Amino acid sequence: MRVLHVEGGRHLYGGAFQVLHLLRGLHARGQENLLACPAGCALGDAAMSVARVRGLPMHGDADLLLVPRLARLIHDERPDLVHLHSRIGADLMGGIAACLTGVPVVHTRRVDNPEPRWLVALKYRLHDRVIAISEGIARVLRSEGLPAQKLRVVRSAVDWQLYARPCDRAAVRARLGVPAAGPWLAVVAQLIERKGHRFLLRALPPLVAAHPGLVVFFFGQGPQDKELVREILALGLSAHVTLAGFHDDLDEILSCLDLLVHPALMEGLGVALLQAASAGVPIVASRVGGIPEAVRDGENGLLVPPGDVAALGAALAALLAAPARRQALGAGGRALMAREFSIDAMVEGNLAVYRELLG
Repeated sequence: MRVLHVEGGRHLYGGAFQVLHLLRGLHARGQENLLACPAGCALGDAAMSVARVRGLPMHGDADLLLVPRLARLIHDERPDLVHLHSRIGADLMGGIAACLTGVPVVHTRRVDNPEPRWLVALKYRLHDRVIAISEGIARVLRSEGLPAQKLRVVRSAVDWQLYARPCDRAAVRARLGVPAAGPWLAVVAQLIERKGHRFLLRALPPLVAAHPGLVVFFFGQGPQDKELVREILALGLSAHVTLAGFHDDLDEILSCLDLLVHPALMEGLGVALLQAASAGVPIVASRVGGIPEAVRDGENGLLVPPGDVAALGAALAALLAAPARRQALGAGGRALMAREFSIDAMVEGNLAVYRELLG
């Protein structure tokens, strides 16, 4: 089977990292991968050994010229199937290109952002199958009118053994340039409004009073960085909160955290939650979207209402005061990842959709 994968993201995290897992798994099963992605993107560099990579100009949702570029590629390569992995223009323009060339097309939806019913009716008409990466996303799509016969659920996956490694706290502390004391908390997410960093900042002052050595890392990049810095200064938290930027060594860092916090207002599933659970880190997160599939309340973390600063602070305070409970939740997370979020299951789930579609 020859599959053309289209991914518009330039950085190797989140959805793009899931694409890399899929490409590797398909290659190991004897399938032929062709990857169309932005020229020079990190995913393309990482996928060279498991896919033939074609770097294309990709300029986002308004890039109408992406349609003829992809149509030419489909015509030249003659794939059995086209798999569209991101928005950023790929879902719509890629769907049009596949329809023009008569090739079956699958689209993976990774976000739970609501869409108008008229847009759902028009856009998803282009796709033969739509894969939701969580039941939370599938619920949103069903509520917006996506036909059930088009919809499949294949959860995102994690190489949980990569993250289940011992913590070298001294090395990580030196790398991050922070005091040894702790406890250490982190948010791993883009610095954008819907990830909810501001709710954690507002919950921190009483926690800092109770734990003077507390350090919080914001791992990620995004347009809210300056606004977050202003709020950190206004709350007097500059000694406790670090904007650490993007890190490609989270597999070495995560196991040294005492808690991962994910106060998002919307979330399709949350790959960082899977990574943290694999590392044995307990999680406090919002009960929203697909998060309850990755964070089982009382099993590997605690769930709170989205945007509820008091509830978030209370959950964090309870776990910071209970090391034994944190250890038990961390062990529960590792077991959950090994049981339900393996890469093999994700690859086989996608293959099942391909085979169903191709007959």
